Amino acid sequence: MSNLSFIALLTCYCTCAATNFSRHVFLRLTQHLQRKRGEEDVSFAYIQRQPAWPLALNKRPPHNYIVRKIEIPPHSRYSMNAHYCFAAVQSLNPSPLITAHDKIPQSIKAAANFTQIPSWASLKSNPPSLQTQENNNKSQIESIHLISLSKQGKFKEAREFLKQMEDAGISVSPRSYHCLFEACGKIKSLLDGRLFHEQMQRTVTNPSEFLGNSVLMMYCKCGSLADASKVFDEMRERNLFSWNTIIAAYAENGVFDKAFCLFSSMLEFETKPNGSTYIGLLRSLLNPSGLAIGKQIHSHAIRSGLGSNASVNTAISNMYMKCGWLEGAELVFEKMSEKNAVTWTGIMVGYTQAERRIDALALFAKMVNEGVELDEYVFSIVLKACAGLEELNFGRQIHCHIVKLGLESEVSVGTPLVDFYVKCSNLESASKAFEWISEPNDVSWSALIAGYCQMGEFEEALKTFKSLRTRSVDINSFTYTSIFQACSALADFNSGAQTHADAIKSGLVAYQHGESAMITMYSRCGRLDYATRVFESIGDPDAVAWTAIIAGYAYQGNAPEALELFRRMQDCGVRPNAVTFIAVLTACSHSGLVKEGRQYLESMNSKYGVAPTIDHYDCVVDIYSRAGFLLEALELIRSMPFSPDAMSWKCLLGGCWTYRNLGIGELAAENLFQLDPEDTACYILMFNLYASFGKWKEAADVRKMMTERNLRKELSSSWISVKGKVHRFIVGDKHHPQTEEIYSKLEALNYSVKKKETGLLTEEDVSNSLPERKEQLLVHSERLALAFGLISTPSSAPVFVFKNLRACKDCHDFCKQVSSITGREIVVRDSFRFHHFRLGECTCNDYW
Repeated sequence: MSNLSFIALLTCYCTCAATNFSRHVFLRLTQHLQRKRGEEDVSFAYIQRQPAWPLALNKRPPHNYIVRKIEIPPHSRYSMNAHYCFAAVQSLNPSPLITAHDKIPQSIKAAANFTQIPSWASLKSNPPSLQTQENNNKSQIESIHLISLSKQGKFKEAREFLKQMEDAGISVSPRSYHCLFEACGKIKSLLDGRLFHEQMQRTVTNPSEFLGNSVLMMYCKCGSLADASKVFDEMRERNLFSWNTIIAAYAENGVFDKAFCLFSSMLEFETKPNGSTYIGLLRSLLNPSGLAIGKQIHSHAIRSGLGSNASVNTAISNMYMKCGWLEGAELVFEKMSEKNAVTWTGIMVGYTQAERRIDALALFAKMVNEGVELDEYVFSIVLKACAGLEELNFGRQIHCHIVKLGLESEVSVGTPLVDFYVKCSNLESASKAFEWISEPNDVSWSALIAGYCQMGEFEEALKTFKSLRTRSVDINSFTYTSIFQACSALADFNSGAQTHADAIKSGLVAYQHGESAMITMYSRCGRLDYATRVFESIGDPDAVAWTAIIAGYAYQGNAPEALELFRRMQDCGVRPNAVTFIAVLTACSHSGLVKEGRQYLESMNSKYGVAPTIDHYDCVVDIYSRAGFLLEALELIRSMPFSPDAMSWKCLLGGCWTYRNLGIGELAAENLFQLDPEDTACYILMFNLYASFGKWKEAADVRKMMTERNLRKELSSSWISVKGKVHRFIVGDKHHPQTEEIYSKLEALNYSVKKKETGLLTEEDVSNSLPERKEQLLVHSERLALAFGLISTPSSAPVFVFKNLRACKDCHDFCKQVSSITGREIVVRDSFRFHHFRLGECTCNDYW
């Protein structure tokens, strides 16, 4: 058998960890070259199988080839066994072993292992025979170990190690200190950096320029300009790197005057600036106020011979963009002979921020045509531009580019892709894009959940959030805001309270506008007690928080408390905004405060400095219409400084239906059918108005108009949350598992109501009405939800029912009577407001 055959066979047995076979083959080898390689492979086989193999082999120590194999991940678990070999062989250089140890879990306490290596354990008392090797190895050992500790962020162990070396009189290499300072700067650990600096000052009398720059860079990265300035002033030798570091630090921290002063001093010391100098200065110019200085820096860079430097021109172009001078940025960009991806992207970002999204897309197309290499950041910017324009087709083309380049799994690309499809209302594609991301981060999850909320898929948003909570991904404040929105829409108090608890645990309970979102959520769930508790826990509520709690009381119909809160807001020195007045006017509307509502509208601009919008005028039109002042409402519509919108006429039409005014109602409907021909509610209101006057031909014409326009009445649905589960019902619903019990309860309630002879509309009364009402009135969705709530909740607990449309008068009266018969509190939230029924009365006082 040839030597090569022996080697192949030996390698095979070693790979399979067959120690005995490997040793047998090894003994058959005769040539020295093969013996050397074979002995190494036998050693490696023993590493895999026997902890104390070197003692058993008792031959020449293994070559560093073994250690290189140990560094391979599949073999790393054998490194600890190999360590014992090195501990026993004093002639071996331990550096490769230390490097291997630092790469595997067993090296967590690597410092302890050094005591088993003779060349380290004998630093203080070595046999004379080892002294020569110790002197050669100890500097390398400490350097490697310190570098390893610094990379792992084990600064405490590194300080202890430095102390041992200091006590032993061993000098620390500049490279080791540099790595320690670099690691501290990377994670912005100022305290550790200062401690290492103090140790260096004790042991190094004349620090080199290299060490001084390392310390300077560490303080700059940690944001300690005072320490950095002191180090810079004390430096005996400063090079260009020193100047660039301190100038960039002041510029990045917004202290531009000092940065510019240092730049002037640099020129006085005859240190010629380079591209990095100008780039560092330009980074601090972020708004139009810095444009003049930016132009001076640009001029100086040209005089310094850097007018054609690609990196400098890119920085100048970006500076002009940030300062709002797009023409200047474009001019610099067009004159550049060499453009990289960063240059192109900078202009694209400027276009996007200036809402010149078409220009951004055109620039991207030009990039593709010129063969510029596209990266993740470019795609994130162009997708943002597509999202702003809702350009679905163009965005899909971008998506094709992403797939071709294999970037769809990258979170930096996948997340903007999800956001793009969400903005284009394409949830299916957004979900698929999310699934392609290999490791979605908190922003990815937030984009998807926000998309579900935007499209009204609130239950899917909660389902996705539950999935997120099982992952090891941090939940950001935007996600919590979306979930509070979903809980508000679904009136899911249990999920909202649980999310509130999660926010507290994660420390995000007090994020900006977070409390306001919680107040709105609790208010929309009918739990003003919780909403008030959250509001009172805010130390210094802003206008958003005040508006949220005022709106909560307004939609509950509690105008006195809402207006009192508005007065308190002003007493606290918080200025109301436009949304605050919407809440105040809503409170007036739900309580019939006509005079007060008109006064608030007239004083908005003169007293509070808030210009009224069409929304505020619509609120006052609603106030007039609900109170029956239909002529005043019509006059306001005709005289307001805006063209009336659909909401203006819709509020008026609602009042005409309530107070049976056909003439003004027809005028309102005529305008509504032109402004918003897709709103089915307008057709239903007009149909009912004609029917109430017995004008069946006109009513039929309205119905025909709906049919011709392919419009269908929005399906009425009600829901109730019981034991954390939401139960939905539609008119005449019989799909619920407890349908039989629900209808039995509803029948009993109907009988009890008839027995009281309250004048409530019964089935006999319905017989004279429209056929569909005869079939549907007694099984409206809110009645089914109420019946289910009564049989599924404790008799002492209030029943909360929520409806997507306005509650009809018949069901409103029905709830009043049921609250009287059962003695239960019933809370109904429809699309307009809350109704609290207690002992036959409603908090709305039949005004809604």
